[in-house]
Amino acid sequence: MRSITELVVVITGASSGIGKALAREFAANGCKLVLAARRKELLDELKQQLPVEVLTCQTDVSREDDCCRLIEAAVAHFGRIDILINNAGISMRAIFEDVNLDVLRRLMDVNFWGTVYCTKYALPHLLKTGGTVAGIISIAGYIGLPGRTGYAASKFAVRGFLDTLRIENRKKGLHVLVAAPGFTASDVRKSALTATGSAQGETPRAEEKMMSAETCARHIVNAVRKRKRKIILTFVEGKLSVFISKFWPSLLDRLTYSHMAKEPDSPFK
Repeated sequence: MRSITELVVVITGASSGIGKALAREFAANGCKLVLAARRKELLDELKQQLPVEVLTCQTDVSREDDCCRLIEAAVAHFGRIDILINNAGISMRAIFEDVNLDVLRRLMDVNFWGTVYCTKYALPHLLKTGGTVAGIISIAGYIGLPGRTGYAASKFAVRGFLDTLRIENRKKGLHVLVAAPGFTASDVRKSALTATGSAQGETPRAEEKMMSAETCARHIVNAVRKRKRKIILTFVEGKLSVFISKFWPSLLDRLTYSHMAKEPDSPFK
């Protein structure tokens, strides 16, 4: 386990949820932070609460130019990048039969291409420092979740991208982490896109019964310190589901469908 004190950490989607919790957890470990999100006022508010040096950058990760500017600003300010956390993401809730294809494009633009853009521009700097690139995916990056076709596709894509990046750079000292939380209490379901692309508004799940964003962040930061290649969080919805998928995939299909159909106003029964 290595010390991460004084390392420079770039976190996308840092204005809320897991990203915000990660900012607090890395700050507690003495890291210097570059916080990125579309809502800069929330980043600046968070900055005032953190006891470390923080640079905030308004960033829409679906825009390549924004991602390039983010990395350039981080290097210009701190002179280096040690850790990149690709956390920015959006979700959806609609069956594929009904969904507008623009919704799926938006999911891929933010979740997949946002990770690709930021990683592309940060990679030369991470190779210099023997640093870490991490992607926050989801159990949906291992298991297809009904009603979330675009979300699952984007998270599978991120996992494939990062796993391949790890192999390409196995002799260059780059650490690649794929972190897959189970259902975590955050704003992601409130802002999830409907079939027409509007925000869902209300979460269909009992957020108070989920793993907290703070607990999730502690696990992720610990995995960065230990330079783990992957972590799967929560037992039943995470580790057990991934295990079952390897040996009894048809059983998992039935269990997943039944579980998701229990949501209020589920689009399938």
